[in-house]
Amino acid sequence: MPQLPDHLELKRTRVSCKFDAPNDTESIVYGGAFASLGIDNSSLDSFFDDFKVVINRLTEDDIEFDMIGINPALANAFRRILIAEVPTMAIEKVFIANNTSVLADEVLAHRLGLIPIKVDPRLFSYKSDKDEPTEENTIVFGLHARCERGSSRRSVKSEELKWQPDGSKFALELDDKGSSSTSAPKTYTNFKSSQKNRPGLSENPIQLKYPDITISRIGPGHEIELEAHAVKGQGRDHAKFSPVATAWYQMLPEVVLLQDIYDETAEKLVNKCPANVFDIEDTPAGRKATVSRPRACTVCRECIREEGWDNKVAVRRKKDHFIFTIESTGALPPEVLFTEAVKILEDKCVRVLSEL
Repeated sequence: MPQLPDHLELKRTRVSCKFDAPNDTESIVYGGAFASLGIDNSSLDSFFDDFKVVINRLTEDDIEFDMIGINPALANAFRRILIAEVPTMAIEKVFIANNTSVLADEVLAHRLGLIPIKVDPRLFSYKSDKDEPTEENTIVFGLHARCERGSSRRSVKSEELKWQPDGSKFALELDDKGSSSTSAPKTYTNFKSSQKNRPGLSENPIQLKYPDITISRIGPGHEIELEAHAVKGQGRDHAKFSPVATAWYQMLPEVVLLQDIYDETAEKLVNKCPANVFDIEDTPAGRKATVSRPRACTVCRECIREEGWDNKVAVRRKKDHFIFTIESTGALPPEVLFTEAVKILEDKCVRVLSEL
């Protein structure tokens, strides 16, 4: 395939970071923009040849990987889907039987809603306002904490919030006063079977991700008794349903030495960079500056701010190479969150194609 001239290839694939402002920030969306020069990357084959994902770091809570060969709009689509559209389970309703702590009921309910729940949301269905809470759409937690008189103040931790697989234990007040008192009292949920028997939950019981989150501080004589009902939701409805603490990306930094830099000038360059991108190596011609850690570049442009240094050093970013980082709140592993985001984007594309 023919190649573009160097100056056009640089404009097409790089963002040039000058000391005053970045240049060539626009991306060529149309695949046939350079068709007159014999370059046509509008086919899917060219995308398949260029696209790849390289995992750099993977832990229980976060993942860092490189996405190569995609448009910035796609990278941003993944970020927005991860924040707002991948569902999780979070506490939505709190039934408070007793609260004599210093926290108001509304503040207590808000704090409970932000506690991450370690459970696969794919095992549950969405619950509308008209649906009854069942074992298919609701998770019930119970909390009963008290501080005896004469004892010192203590913290109520999230580990005291216990999963109730059989549903609510709070009796529902019925309008029908003539109902039989011998029948079992109706509760706030309509569980027909225990959630412990459901596939996926019998092997991995529902629990809170962090057991040491402080819910409240209670003093002598204070008591908190409540039930918290968690449902399935999305981050666009409320931030408590967002599965990520953050999801962000940056274009791959590229630092190029336009000429050889030796001795005192090399030492000055190393000292100018706060991110330790440059290093010095011994060569037969002298102590020479090298770019040893280009990924550490924060594009602060300290290395090119002084007059004349932009002729020695070029700071760029690759337009189609993104360093993507996902930090999970704990509901799902970070690698699963990304695959779920891919599925959601795929469903969106299918719906668009079906409407055309």
